[in-house]
Amino acid sequence: MASREPGLDPDDFFPTGPWGGRAGGEIIKRLDPKARSAGEFACGAGHMVHALRDYFPIVRASDAYPYDGNVIHDFLGEADPPWEVDWIVSNPPFADGKAEAFIRRAYPLARRGVAMLLRVGMLESATRYPLHMEDCPLTVFAPFCERLPITKGRWEPDGNSAAFYAWFFYLKPVLRPRRFMARIGETYHPATYLIPPGTEARLTRESDARLFGAVDRSKVGGRR
Repeated sequence: MASREPGLDPDDFFPTGPWGGRAGGEIIKRLDPKARSAGEFACGAGHMVHALRDYFPIVRASDAYPYDGNVIHDFLGEADPPWEVDWIVSNPPFADGKAEAFIRRAYPLARRGVAMLLRVGMLESATRYPLHMEDCPLTVFAPFCERLPITKGRWEPDGNSAAFYAWFFYLKPVLRPRRFMARIGETYHPATYLIPPGTEARLTRESDARLFGAVDRSKVGGRR
């Protein structure tokens, strides 16, 4: 099984299965039906971008490294992204604390919200508590009930993964995030939404195979 350790590759390339990206896009549209644009600023080979186009009329994409004609932009560098978007949505690099840095960078830049596909372990450690509860308040935590396989260097639709993944959603104040959260006493905490079994079959498309390689046709949903 492949865990999401960055190894020696500087670009930390772990492509997202498109169905996992669609699961995130679907939840964003439930939280924010008025969202029109999304930015994926660690786009890699475009797996997430392909998925997000099912939910957003405008999807912008860039990466610090060249893949297949993408715009080159280091999201963690000094310059702001070349576009403003409603939502920043990404499977960010994990090495050297870059996932936390992505969240902190994205939160003030996004107009309406931030969605990050992260290991469930991103909830752990005392140092991350202020990130999720104070600096960039976490609104909804959405773990996958099915295992989402993410493999170093390639997409393996039928692969396995030693890591558990979840979507983390950080809504901006314009969306009144507390209406989605859990109130315990006088404090608000992130709500939990379980991404249910059957999501892979429902959100896998034949177009995924055309663009990125073979998929199990028994898992292809109704849309193409």
